[in-house]
Amino acid sequence: VIALLVLGPNRLPGALRTLGLWVGRLRRSYYNVKSEIEREIGMDDVRRQLHNEQVMADVRRVEREVRALGTDAAEAVEDAALSVDPSSDKAEEPPPAPAPQIPAGADGAANPAPAATGAETPQRTGDGAA
Repeated sequence: VIALLVLGPNRLPGALRTLGLWVGRLRRSYYNVKSEIEREIGMDDVRRQLHNEQVMADVRRVEREVRALGTDAAEAVEDAALSVDPSSDKAEEPPPAPAPQIPAGADGAANPAPAATGAETPQRTGDGAA
């Protein structure tokens, strides 16, 4: 009603057409920007997915390498076990540890006194008397 009073009946149809064109252009611009943003977001998802797939491929490659190294190590251990002389009955053992030395204690338990026979051993003196 206000537009009719301000513009008048002669110019109102042309003004409404122009307004419709501008609203259409704004809508198209809005939807173009919206679709562009969605495409960019989609591209980010695609980039992220490609990156994740690359990381997973690297993880699988490393896993295969580790398994191969484990298999090689197991084969080396098996080869080492087979290289031991099979004619011997048992594997070579280290030499036994020496018996522990017990130091003489204050009570003389480690160095017992000679058994008493009732007779004392004669002591020699320099004069030849016994």
